[in-house]
Amino acid sequence: MERVLKEIDHVRNEPSADAVHDLRVAIRRCRSLATVMQQVDADPSWGELRRLPRKVFRRLGGLRDSHIMQDWVQKLSQGHDAVQTELQTGFAASTPELQQRALKAIENFDEKAWKRMQRRLRRRSRLVPAESLAAQCLAVERLEEARDLHASALRTDKPGPWHELRVGIKRFRYTVESLLPEHYAAWSDNLKRLQDLLGDVHDLDVLAEAVKLSARPETLDAQNAWQEKLRHQRTQRIETYQQLTLGKTSLWNDWRHGLPYGKRLALASMARLRVTARAADTRPMRTAHVSRLAAALFDALRRVHAAPIFGEHAMRRVLRAAARLQRVGNTDNSRAPQKASLRRLRSLPMPPSWTFDEWQLLGLTIRYHRGPEPEPDRGPFASCSEDEQKNIRALAGVLRLARVLRKISSVDCAGMYAEKSADAILLFVPGLTDSVEIAARLAAGKHLLEAYLGKPLVLKTAPPPENIVALPTQTGEPGRPVES
Repeated sequence: MERVLKEIDHVRNEPSADAVHDLRVAIRRCRSLATVMQQVDADPSWGELRRLPRKVFRRLGGLRDSHIMQDWVQKLSQGHDAVQTELQTGFAASTPELQQRALKAIENFDEKAWKRMQRRLRRRSRLVPAESLAAQCLAVERLEEARDLHASALRTDKPGPWHELRVGIKRFRYTVESLLPEHYAAWSDNLKRLQDLLGDVHDLDVLAEAVKLSARPETLDAQNAWQEKLRHQRTQRIETYQQLTLGKTSLWNDWRHGLPYGKRLALASMARLRVTARAADTRPMRTAHVSRLAAALFDALRRVHAAPIFGEHAMRRVLRAAARLQRVGNTDNSRAPQKASLRRLRSLPMPPSWTFDEWQLLGLTIRYHRGPEPEPDRGPFASCSEDEQKNIRALAGVLRLARVLRKISSVDCAGMYAEKSADAILLFVPGLTDSVEIAARLAAGKHLLEAYLGKPLVLKTAPPPENIVALPTQTGEPGRPVES
């Protein structure tokens, strides 16, 4: 953001092609990173960071295109012809007006608001430390998005998909540059090379459209020659791009192997979700306590084989994520924060290594972890299958009980265990106190979980652990028994 202000001064002093380009790159870096950060942080300043320089960016884009087109016409010209003359005249004539509009947009740019955002986002950006697992997860997501655009572009010769691929690679490049500087040091040359190749393809497509619009019957031969020349240049660059990105030596494979996959990708996904939770949560200590209680409850029920769901590692991961993200919708100031949390979660992209069913289960677990219990014929719960409804009852039930345990007394997670019988499941909770009020709150908190288990869940105070005291030896030499 500081670089944007410096480049604005450069353009004011001398609106050269290089100065315009440098300012656009600085703005694009900020807007690209804001797009990435919006996926983990709902703070409105990220959206403002994208909105505030938008007009300047677009006006500079028109001026930059004019500069680039003039360079391309000069580079590709072979002698003088009517098409070349018309293109050069048209671009040169439009440049002063485009420059004036760009400078006017710069003068209207709100630098005070930009500096205020700098101060605020300096703190918000620390949510994702450089080279952290969360940063690597965000890079994986940008890489997969760009790779999908790569696959789409290869299936067609139309300009649109190739331009979208160019934007996708730029976004991946700026994400790596900002969040993974060590990776960027190794990848920067190849990233820039691909970006330049696709930038040339885009420029040639724009110039081809300008040639097409300049068509007149008397310049038809010259126009055809220019179109053939542009096609040849474009084909060369696409073939070079394909040589770099296809086969065993593909740059896509190099980049993907340098980022987390397998178990480490699952850890990175959880780290990204924790960032989202931390960004929205005003009471992180409370949330962390509920999360520990929920995990302890889940593990206690798993050890006694209370139900098949408690033996599935994926379900435990969903529960842990739900416990952390339970307050992610509190920024909406809604009377029903669990509904706001579901809306916020559905606005986020699904993390890598998660399945669609797990992501849906996470959202609905958060939706029903408090407030009225789910009803089979109402709300999003009604559209779920019978198995999905059981899973929601189980996980939301565990989370409800964990929230009640946090509120009623100084319950300790360590030492929690369960015993299973034919008639009931006994849950022994360290630090649980006994009173009529607490019994009533527990009854409400465990009701949904009991409905899933199909039997009573009886909570009792866990007996204190036995203290084993070592008998002192009768010798002056430690650790040596006395001989009899």
